[in-house]
Amino acid sequence: MSDTIAAGEVVTGQEPTAAVSGGRAGGVTRAGGVTWRVVLLCLGLAVCFGYVVPISDTRMANTPLGSQHLVPGALHVMLIMLLLLNPLLGWLSRRARFARREILVVYICCLFSCMVPSFGAENMAVSVMIAPFYYGNASNGWVKLLQTNLSSHPWLTPALWADGNGTYGPKAQTLVANWYLGTGQPPWALWLVPLVAWAALCVALYIMLGCLAAMVRAQWAENEALTFPLLRLPLEMTQDVDRDDASGQLGRFFRNPLMWLGFSIAVVFQMLNGLHLYFPEVPFIPQSIDTGPYLAEPPWNQIGFMPIALYPVAVGISYLLTTEVSFSLWFFLWFMKFQLIAAYYLGFMPNTLPDSTAGWGKTFLKMQQIGATLGYASTVLWIGRLHYRHVVLRAVGRAPVGPREKTEILSYPAAFWGFVLSSLFLLGWSVAAGIRFDIALVMWLTYGATVIGLTRLVIEGGFLFVQQGWSPLGFIAQMTGGAGGYLGTSSIVPASMVNSIVMLDNRSVLLPCYLHAFKLAHDEGIASGPLLSLIAASVLISLVVGFAVRVQMGYSHGGLTLHPWFKENGANSAASTASNLFHGVSNTSWTNWCWLASGWLGSWLLLLLRARLTWFPIHPVGWLLVLGFPSHILWVSVFIGWGCKVLVTRYGGVDTMRKLTPAFLGLVLGDVTMMLFWLIIDGWQGRTFHTLVSS
Repeated sequence: MSDTIAAGEVVTGQEPTAAVSGGRAGGVTRAGGVTWRVVLLCLGLAVCFGYVVPISDTRMANTPLGSQHLVPGALHVMLIMLLLLNPLLGWLSRRARFARREILVVYICCLFSCMVPSFGAENMAVSVMIAPFYYGNASNGWVKLLQTNLSSHPWLTPALWADGNGTYGPKAQTLVANWYLGTGQPPWALWLVPLVAWAALCVALYIMLGCLAAMVRAQWAENEALTFPLLRLPLEMTQDVDRDDASGQLGRFFRNPLMWLGFSIAVVFQMLNGLHLYFPEVPFIPQSIDTGPYLAEPPWNQIGFMPIALYPVAVGISYLLTTEVSFSLWFFLWFMKFQLIAAYYLGFMPNTLPDSTAGWGKTFLKMQQIGATLGYASTVLWIGRLHYRHVVLRAVGRAPVGPREKTEILSYPAAFWGFVLSSLFLLGWSVAAGIRFDIALVMWLTYGATVIGLTRLVIEGGFLFVQQGWSPLGFIAQMTGGAGGYLGTSSIVPASMVNSIVMLDNRSVLLPCYLHAFKLAHDEGIASGPLLSLIAASVLISLVVGFAVRVQMGYSHGGLTLHPWFKENGANSAASTASNLFHGVSNTSWTNWCWLASGWLGSWLLLLLRARLTWFPIHPVGWLLVLGFPSHILWVSVFIGWGCKVLVTRYGGVDTMRKLTPAFLGLVLGDVTMMLFWLIIDGWQGRTFHTLVSS
């Protein structure tokens, strides 16, 4: 986010004339890309990914086709189109080849087709709705808890809807047991209403995020000039597709020897490790080292989970980032870890959990991260206040349409009112589910701030996948107490379900996909209206197919055979959260507010320093993910990418740094290619839990 405050401050609120780059971007006329063959291909791929992704993620538990924002499935389709389909079509006729815009439209739609049904977030709905009834017993009291508090809203789960009286009766017990044991056929009539109810919430959420993306694209992409590093590879891969002399040939990117050097390093690394799984005599290159045994003595054991893991794709992406962003992504993790050591010496209760979970963060660390997230999101909105003021004035008819708005995928009035109406639907749905209005409002506002922060991590930080490590409901409870306090009692169970299904695991959040799609459409001159309709169709198809496949998988293969997080650990999060809140919340001291304020003010101060001091090396975006799983497993790769860029720039200059960029893009492409290779081999051989990138 280089010079974000300075860039944001110069916005006048008037729409400047859109720039034209190479005749592709900025023109008012939007044409190209969405042809009939592309439409049919994208819709077919939406069905395909809606079916395949849940199986790959949930049943096979191999490298996810989605769940990452450099979406493997979308890149795999692009590779096949560039290296197999286009040469074949070019052999038949030059005019039959897919043009660059067509390939990018397919790539855009695959972003959504892979992410919507992928692991995490709303795709937990199927198991969250029924898991507490299967795993509930007299000891945890989950069945009684849910039955008592959801009897007035039985449509939230088929376990209370099946028998028609809001109780967990014989039909529901059979429905739940058969899903986990893999017996019988899906009773679709009993699943239909709960699935439609949660799908309606998801669709409203997707509309809200899409409208938000349409409103912020110009501010982030042009006024603040964020880098969008995850778009670099698809743009480089397709740069020569439309050249007259490119028929039957690879483009410049594929003819660069440095690219193939990086590609070869990643391929050898992943090929050896993959072959080692099948043939143990093949040499193995350790990809991850558990530091727990080496940090077993105090005070170093306070650090807890801190693996040394190497992912070539993350190294390559980190090299593309500005050095202050890549530095901050690993610096803040160590900044928080050393706070744990300081807390130990100051007399705080030491971490005593097993090495695999210790040190994820004490309450004061969590409050700092939440404060930094809320502060960063609010500051980002303040930076763009003049642009957003113009959007609001356009929505109420108080400002004329400008040239730049004509190039947006949605007009500002449509985006603004779509955002407002979908947000009201989310609030209304939550209230209808039994959540008190003010609690629902705070939850969704906190969720919005979280999503903005996570999206900035992707758009300028290039993070492959994001998880914040906390949830809005847990945050509210930590600040105000559990049952009997601000939360009361009636809202806790339905709020826990919304929290677990939508807000807890945001690795597949769609806002980055929308921003990537809208930037590509704007810069490459893709027809806006047809593209938006095609995105909507892809989202809806993959959502419906993904929900149906997850229901069917349980009855066909048994829920007990599926991924542990999906079938049990994450699936029970709603019931366990609600139960914990009814039993009271620990660590609700007034000091939480102080730590929250310190994170908020700290992020604001860092942004201010970056705007005033050009040499200031720390970016607050690194603070937003320090307690999440992604920062713990990717920090070494980010450190290597940052170190390579610093050393190359210092001793070789900027020109050398740019000349070596293809080598690091080759690392990314090599890793992505091996993901496709091993997904095919593992699917053929039936191997599970083989992941090239942990997520």
